Amino acid sequence: MLELLMKRAKEQSLRKDFVYAVIISPTRELALQIFKVIEQFLEEPELQHISLSLLVGGRSIEADAESMKKGAQIAVCTPGRFQDLLAERKQLNLPGRVKDLEFLVLDEADRLLDLGFTATLNTILQYLPRQRRTGLFSATQTKELQDLVRAGLRNPVLISVKEKASISTPIALENYYVIVEPQDKLLFLLNFIRNRKIWKGLFFLPTCACVDYWAHVLPALLPDITIFAIHGKMKQKRNKVLESFRLAENAILLCTDLMARGLDIPAVQW
Repeated sequence: MLELLMKRAKEQSLRKDFVYAVIISPTRELALQIFKVIEQFLEEPELQHISLSLLVGGRSIEADAESMKKGAQIAVCTPGRFQDLLAERKQLNLPGRVKDLEFLVLDEADRLLDLGFTATLNTILQYLPRQRRTGLFSATQTKELQDLVRAGLRNPVLISVKEKASISTPIALENYYVIVEPQDKLLFLLNFIRNRKIWKGLFFLPTCACVDYWAHVLPALLPDITIFAIHGKMKQKRNKVLESFRLAENAILLCTDLMARGLDIPAVQW
């Protein structure tokens, strides 16, 4: 994408007020991670003229509109926020800014559909020019995904990346499981954590309510370990929680499947 934008810029100057590439991610955490990676590429001298903007929930739509006015030739966003900005015509006129869009990327497309963004994506596609390059990346092939491909892509080409069985699992990866009676789960969990002195762990729980409950209970039972919590109903402080967990050395992050796809967190042992 960056290579092709560079090529276009050499042929014809990129307009500051136009958006040439949109990357849509299912969660703001993944969008932020993508944004930071692209930022590193744009530090290169030949790419410094390309502007970048992050458009996600958790902050005012007015702030994102102002960011777009200053210039965002590449926009990394979540679907809901991008749809809201497209509909906000009075001051921004985003539909006019995307009329020369070159690239649309739907990252974790199956996850986008799982989270109920089908109608939102279809609305977004109506605003975008049909003559564009679209990259749709997905871990699974579902009927809903195929419907989206038929509706939103022209002349699609399927590229399926399959791993050989002999290398599908990293050599150093070890998986464990334990069958525990319901009444013994808490005691087993506490013993498991206490027997590992310095470590970082992700604990997946089924619901947002479970995350909130254990976030209140575990600090009293594990005073020497920092307990973080994150789930989809936390609107304002998710980025702060995630960054604090990245920097922590002896910590547990309680989470829902919000954290199940795409995020890169270093030094997580369990």
